[in-house]
Amino acid sequence: MLDALAAGAALAAESARYTGLGWMRGTSGNLSVTLGRDPLRLAVTASGLDKGELADTDFVVVDAEGAAAGEQPGGAGLRPSAEAGLHARIAAVAGAGAVVHLHMMAPVVAAELWPDGIVLRDLEMLKGFGRAAEDDEVLVPVVPNSQDMRVLGDAFEAVHDPRTPALVVARHGVYVWADDLMTARHRAECLEWLLRFAMEVAR
Repeated sequence: MLDALAAGAALAAESARYTGLGWMRGTSGNLSVTLGRDPLRLAVTASGLDKGELADTDFVVVDAEGAAAGEQPGGAGLRPSAEAGLHARIAAVAGAGAVVHLHMMAPVVAAELWPDGIVLRDLEMLKGFGRAAEDDEVLVPVVPNSQDMRVLGDAFEAVHDPRTPALVVARHGVYVWADDLMTARHRAECLEWLLRFAMEVAR
């Protein structure tokens, strides 16, 4: 696993990339990298900052509840996103090494069309999402939004399928995870394409 300062540099670089795609508008969205599992520790992008202009030190190390944990190797006076608790729950339950929370439009609109979950199958791009391109029905779960990360964490656990590395939060955004940030990015990019395709053919 990355050390904290290397994780901070990676988080800043990925955040800038997503901002360029329009998926982290304003100060929205957050990314995390798992630093350790016993006890669980994550490096999470700091709250309230323009994600396109993060410094390598603009992160907070959090515990399994999403609270700042111990001495911070990042910048002083930073606070973790309120959503860090859900990142930690995903890391604990799904074994994720990295989680990206993005405010891309396609998942939010798709959740309006299919509030019980978004079904995908027989699409080549599913391979980039970590699933098979044929004879593999994929259900991307959708859960209602909440400002309480314990409520969202419980909702995630209730619908979690270890084969599907994504969760759409209705009228909010999407969480995608993988062993590392680059794979999480590839999965997020493929999922965005898949959901745009599903909406286009449903018109």
